[in-house]
Amino acid sequence: MDLDIARRLVDANFPSPRAEVIREVASAGTVNAIYRVGEGAAARFPLQGVDPGVVGKWLRTVSDAAVEFVGCCPFPAPRPLGIGLPGWSYPLPWSMQTWLEGDIASPTGLASSASFASAIATLLESLRAADTRGRSFSGQGRGGVISDEDDWMSTCLARSTELLDVAVLRSMWHRLRDLPPSDRLVMSHKDLTPANILVQGDRVCGVLDAGGFGPADPALDLVSVWHMLDRERRELVRARLGSADDEWLRGAAWAFAQAMGLVWYYQHTNPAMSDLGTTTLQRLTAAPDIPR
Repeated sequence: MDLDIARRLVDANFPSPRAEVIREVASAGTVNAIYRVGEGAAARFPLQGVDPGVVGKWLRTVSDAAVEFVGCCPFPAPRPLGIGLPGWSYPLPWSMQTWLEGDIASPTGLASSASFASAIATLLESLRAADTRGRSFSGQGRGGVISDEDDWMSTCLARSTELLDVAVLRSMWHRLRDLPPSDRLVMSHKDLTPANILVQGDRVCGVLDAGGFGPADPALDLVSVWHMLDRERRELVRARLGSADDEWLRGAAWAFAQAMGLVWYYQHTNPAMSDLGTTTLQRLTAAPDIPR
């Protein structure tokens, strides 16, 4: 992708903003190249995929999930505006959505903010209250059975010997993987990392990338507290949610699994994502209530 291709595709598929300025958006994201269209829209071009039909189906699923998320989220979230067609050497369908103003949250910038922690608790409470409409977990990825991550964790541990204290982390995983699964499902964002939270000061002003919104383990969205909050602020969220020990530890397990995949995989290609994984693992290994 480049700016010229983005402009051609936007002009051809969404002619109404033809006169708008288009700017590339710097991002640590790994799924889409993002271009801001004027002041009110963003074009998102998938960076992964080969089959346009498969990508198009995925974009429609993401759009439906985003619409549902907007109706459940207590903070602003982008609304889908449509799906564009391939062209000018770009081979895949792509999407347009509304633009939200705000700064991307960081792993440490608001870690000690009680106001920010309260906003995260409000977000999780609202998503948990949403109707699953009888849907079940998709059966893939984080949010189901923790031990399903075993093969991936073996790969991550093997690739991290020069980067992390693998002996300690392997011991932690052996304990976390045996936690009993949840006996209920709630609606979950499924990827509450700092890159998907917009802030102004210590106020949450937007939640991004909700295309995976769906039923999952209630503990899955607790990854947010390990990615962004210190110990005292994590406890504030736990108290608000009333998380019992098993749920709290499963949240730690999902955060562990996500963080382990970030450190080595993105070490050279996306340092911000790698650093997020390192920060989260440091919080997990320092927490007295997480078994090692």
